[in-house]
Parts: sequence; C-alpha cells; structure tokens
Amino acid sequence: MSLYLLPLSAPFLLLVAAVVGFLRNGRRPAPAPVFAEAAALGALLTAVASLALLVLRGAGDSGVIGWGDLGLSARLDAVSVTMLLVVAFVGWIVVRYSRTYLDGEDRQGCFTGWLCAALASVFLFVLAGNLVQLVGAWIATSFALHHLLLFYPERCAALRAARKKRLFSMIGANALAVAALLLWASFGTADIAMINALARTGDASWPAITAAALLALAAVLKSAQFPTHGWLTEVMEAPTPVSALLHAGVINGGGFLLIRFADVMLAAPGVLALLAMLGGFTALFGALVMLTQPAVKTSLAWSTVAQMGFMILQCGLALFPLALLHIAAHSLYKAHAFLASGGAVEQVAAIRRPGPVAVPDGSAVGRAFLAALAIYAGIGAAFGFAFGFEHKSPQALALGTILIFGVAYLLAQGLADAAPRALTRRTAIYASATAAGYFALQTAAEWLTAGILPATPAPGRLEWVLMTIAVLSFGLVAVAQALFPLWASHPAAAGLRVHLSNGLYANAMIDRMLGGWSLRKAS
Repeated sequence: MSLYLLPLSAPFLLLVAAVVGFLRNGRRPAPAPVFAEAAALGALLTAVASLALLVLRGAGDSGVIGWGDLGLSARLDAVSVTMLLVVAFVGWIVVRYSRTYLDGEDRQGCFTGWLCAALASVFLFVLAGNLVQLVGAWIATSFALHHLLLFYPERCAALRAARKKRLFSMIGANALAVAALLLWASFGTADIAMINALARTGDASWPAITAAALLALAAVLKSAQFPTHGWLTEVMEAPTPVSALLHAGVINGGGFLLIRFADVMLAAPGVLALLAMLGGFTALFGALVMLTQPAVKTSLAWSTVAQMGFMILQCGLALFPLALLHIAAHSLYKAHAFLASGGAVEQVAAIRRPGPVAVPDGSAVGRAFLAALAIYAGIGAAFGFAFGFEHKSPQALALGTILIFGVAYLLAQGLADAAPRALTRRTAIYASATAAGYFALQTAAEWLTAGILPATPAPGRLEWVLMTIAVLSFGLVAVAQALFPLWASHPAAAGLRVHLSNGLYANAMIDRMLGGWSLRKAS
C-alpha cells in the first residue's frame, strides 16, 4: 500500500465523527462533541505526518483507489500539504471552540456532524489528485456549509444568505464540472498533476482555454467577488464557529482552485487579466466598505471580501506562490479574529488612552509615503544582493508596493506634528519589518513551491497597464484614507460614508434581481 494514502485518513476520521454526530443528535449528545474533537486532533496529527512524509520522500501521488480515473487519490506536494496543515489546524480549533459554544443547544449533535462533514470535504478537496474527486469534494463542501448556515432556520437573514450562497454555489459547481470534462477531453486524463504537466509543455487548445475561463468563474463565485459578495456579509446569523470556518477555510477554495491549475491558467492570459481587474476592484471596494462598518463581525466579513479580492488579484498577476502564502496567513488571522470577536469590544474599551490621536496633515502624509517607498526600495535592494534581485518579478514588486501603502498610513501617524518621537520610531520599525517580512516570505514561498507552481512570466503590455492601474488606485485610496480626518466633517464625506456603509447598494440590487426566488429554496 502506498504511503501517500496516509493523508486520506484525515477525512476518514472526520467522516466517522460526522456519522456519530448525526446519530447522537440532541442537547449535549455525548460522546459526539468529544469524538469530533478527537477526530479533528487526529486529522491535525495526520497533516503533520504528511509534512514529514513530503520532506522524507518528496512529492508523490497515491494512485486512484477505484476504477480507472474514478475514485479517491491523494496528491502530496508543497501546495496540498500547506493547505492540509492550515485546514487541519483551523478545523481543530473551530471544533474545539464549538464544543463549548454550542453546549446546551437542542441540535448540537447535528451541528457537530455537519461541521465534521464540511471539514472532511475540504480535506478531500485540497488533497484531490484527480478531477472526479475534486468536483465531488467541491459540491460536498457547499452542501455541508449550506446546512451549517441554516442551523437557525427561523432567522430570515440566514435564509436570505443561504439562498444566495446556494445559487452561486450551483453555478460555480456546474462551471467546475464542465471545466473538468473539457480538461479531460483536451488532455486525455483526469490526473491533475498530468494535466498541469501537459499544459506546461504544450500549446493550449480551445477546450483548455475554455476550461480555464470556467475555472476562473467557479473561483470567483466561491471567493465571493463583486457583485456576488453579498451572501458573505450576511452569514452573521449562523453560529460563530461557522463564520470562522467559512471565512478562514471554505472561502479560500476559489484561490486554491486557481493555484492547483496554475499551468492551465497561464495558457489563458486574457482570463488572468480579467481576474486581476475583478480582484483588484473587489479588494478596493471591500476595504473601503469595511472602514464604515460599526459592528465587529460585519467589519470582519467585509475584510474577507477585500482579502479574497486581493488573493484573486495575485492569481490574476500569476503570483501563485504569493497567493498560497496569502491563503495561509489570512486563514490563521481570520479564524482568530472571528473566534475572539466576542470579547473584542471589552478589550478595546479597556485600553488606556494616553491622549488625542495625532492627525497628519498633507505634508506629513507626503513624507510618509516617500519614506515608506524608500524603505521598501532599500530593503528590496538588500534582498536583491542577497538572493538575486533578477528573480523578483515586476508583478511581485508591484504587489509589494501596494502592501507598503498600508505601512505608509501608519508612518503618517508617526510623522504628524503632534506625534511623540516614540510613535515615530515605532512606526519606522514597523515599516522596515513589514518590508523585510514581505521579501523574506515571498522568497520562502517561491522556494518551497519551485517545480510545483510555475514561475511568474514576464509581463506583457496588458500586464504592465494592469499593474500601473492597480498601484495608482491603491495608492490614491491609501492617501485619501490618511487624509480623511482633515475632511471628515465635510457634508460630502458624511454622505459618502452612508453610501459606503451600505456597500453602494450592490447587494440590494442583487436581492431585487433574485426576488423571484422563494425563501423556501434555501431550506
């Protein structure tokens, strides 16, 4: 028996725990929660063992357990192991948290069952070595998540969110299924590693390019890109563990799909350009709306919209190693943020306020942005001498410029006239650490995925235009945010804040378009 079958024991443990949960439904359904936590811990240990197997034996495939290309298989490489570790760790934390959070609920056993089923489906998805398993796990994940979102079916907001999620999931699943058929017809195999290898060496045919477009559509719908983002901001009616699992795990499925088929996506540069435009717009839109939200969880939901947009932008620029790094970092951060959101208000209220906040003027903002770019260029040059600057793609440098704009906002606070010197020093240290961290993590991600994910190609004229637009757009938004305290009292600012807090009414228009769908469709 192949050692590469080892990772498949993780979803098996969780499926057994799911069955126990369904059979032991009710209030405090012992031993279902305890068994679920033990299964999640076992899955985490399996993920760690899979990492050890990858280090000792290298990347490999278990082969298909079934008939022909139909069955189960596990693809073990840097991409799948990274996702396996992230999903296993977040899943164990969420299951452990839900054991206490749902204690005393009437349907705790059922919730535990669907939670374990969702985790098992995600495991099968990230481990999939063939198209059949990939599509099946994609559909199973959406099915389990739908039941988790409807844990409180009497809440109208939950019904509305589940209805829209189900519609977009159906469209995405059909797109993925058709893409899988086209890939099989184009390359003559359902093995994902073989498909990527053939796509890397041969000229893309029209079925492969069409499949890339359908993969992009499925990823966009899974990752809640504009204007299909509304359901993601309405799932707050579900229990907090569901929000944590969704925002830290399931929502990343679209990005993982693009990363897994990176070689196929590179054969369709027009599709990547569309992804970059849509992802960049969604990131800007979500970030602006997030700043106007008064509720903690709603603000976190809009943060996820922005983060997913940024991830799609990275994929559109063919920065697949950085997109994988983004998924891992965002998953850990967002799981912690949602699970800790209950005490966030009390923690903020307990912070000692030393005095008024330093408000930077236009001169301070200008100096901050110049200083941030200088720090970024200096550290980038240092990494260039150490690791070879010629290996840094223009796309990665442009992305780093966008990230450093956020640091410039912090620097502006430190350079304000009323800011104490300690704050100025602290923000300068943060700026330097952020720039160094970006180049270090980028180098590590590219090294770990070398040979698994394709290198970022040299940008053409279209890519240069997209990068220029993205850098200028994010830069203008960062400047406007830094200067916002100076014009916040203007009547136009108050009106803009109202419109942004409502998401520019895009979700309301989607609700009106879907008005013919009965709420019963969600149940």
